Amino acid sequence: MLNDRAQVGFQTVDQKPDPVSLQREGTCCTSQIGRGGIASRREFLKTSVLTGIAASTGWGAIPQRAMAEERKEKKGGEIRYGLVTYQWGKDWDLPTLLKNCERAKVLGVELRTTHKHGVEPSLSERQREEVRRQFEKSPVQMVGIGSNERFDSPDPKVLQAAIDATKAFIQLSHDVGGSGVKVKPDSFHKDVPREQTIAQIGRALNEVAEYATGFGQQIRLEVHGQCAQLPTIRAILDVADHPNVAICWNSNPQDLEAPGLEHNFNLVKDRLGQTTHIHRFDVSNYPWAELMDLFVKVNYSGWMMLEEGVVPAHPAEELIKQRELFEQALSEARQRVG
Repeated sequence: MLNDRAQVGFQTVDQKPDPVSLQREGTCCTSQIGRGGIASRREFLKTSVLTGIAASTGWGAIPQRAMAEERKEKKGGEIRYGLVTYQWGKDWDLPTLLKNCERAKVLGVELRTTHKHGVEPSLSERQREEVRRQFEKSPVQMVGIGSNERFDSPDPKVLQAAIDATKAFIQLSHDVGGSGVKVKPDSFHKDVPREQTIAQIGRALNEVAEYATGFGQQIRLEVHGQCAQLPTIRAILDVADHPNVAICWNSNPQDLEAPGLEHNFNLVKDRLGQTTHIHRFDVSNYPWAELMDLFVKVNYSGWMMLEEGVVPAHPAEELIKQRELFEQALSEARQRVG
């Protein structure tokens, strides 16, 4: 269960942005960071984030009056539309990705590992600085890294390799200006009790979340694989009680299993992270209107990001259409919720 520690990383109505986002927007003590490069940013974040947790103040600081006024204007928090490079952006190099997203007014990206953008842990410090500079020159925000790491393996060596790889992605996301790393739960294994796997996943999440805190990064557990039923995710979260572990809602068919979407959403709504994965609004049987209502009702603030496996003939053009459909759906949800 969640304890009384600061709710770091959960996007609730009172959530404050993380230092990386504030730094990117020019409001997070940039004079203290200066031009010292990656190492100095790491030390700054380790000090500022840990101090924030100890003081139970969350990430950074934003004037509460401004936040309240913004919520009056936009019911449902500050919900923005972004893109996961899986699969529509998998063949775009970084300049093309930024150009296409800017043109589509899709101003946030989650970079899935192994894609043509090339943002991987193998990058040198100079290459990481260059990636960061490209984002700083663009209106498109580097939201985070979409890793493929998972913590279910009964083999201790495989599990440790996944933990170590996640830590490398955490450093990478920090260095290029991101705010978090997506991971997976993921499967159950023959002759291993489900409860044992759930506990193992939760402990691994706590370990990487503690490490990520020192880099100002959120651990985003994608609702995925054989663990995609929301009661299972809830059980994992009850073990993974570190305040820097959040979920990435993934808009799966399992969300609709009895007793229904609202019940399953309510199981995990206290742990929603800064990223949510959605799909095309015009070719799916998923109840998007109901989902949007639920996110608006909890005053979600974060990114709802298109993750779509079927690539259209002209993904850059289709991205514009999907952003427009999303904005319409969000507007209608705000009107319904009142």
